[in-house]
Amino acid sequence: MFHTPLAPQPTPASSVAQVVILTVMPQATISKRPGAGTSRIRNITHYGEAGPRPAGMVMTVDFELEGHAITALNGGPEFSFTEALSLAVNCESQNEVDYLWTALSEGGEEGPCGWLKDRYGLSWQITPVRLTELLNDPDEAAAQRVMAAMLQMTKLDIAELERAYAARV
Repeated sequence: MFHTPLAPQPTPASSVAQVVILTVMPQATISKRPGAGTSRIRNITHYGEAGPRPAGMVMTVDFELEGHAITALNGGPEFSFTEALSLAVNCESQNEVDYLWTALSEGGEEGPCGWLKDRYGLSWQITPVRLTELLNDPDEAAAQRVMAAMLQMTKLDIAELERAYAARV
């Protein structure tokens, strides 16, 4: 969970959970959706003398991310983040997409189709709710134009997705 080249010795101050909860998410709770503004660390446990990691090292962090309960486990340096695990954030507005994209990609790596890796290597999907609505529209041709537009994007742009939806070929 926490062992990365940037955080080789995990502590509450270097945990991804704490960075996200205390710096990024409170600024992004623009929407009125259920759970907005309820990001917080609930509990931190540490390894004891029995190991298998050094006593005092962070073992788990229980946290809420926008009302969703998550437990992160520090398995040690032999485990690293991969795209097999990502956090998906459904954004209500372009402002929310823009804010989260900027905050989370700083020091990280931007990817295609709304994906990015933060500075710790954790993958995120920053997706506007509007994309899901457009892709599920009964007008199959319009939905396919939206998909084609999305596949050309890095950070997702709601206005561009809506232009693709409205275009008639």
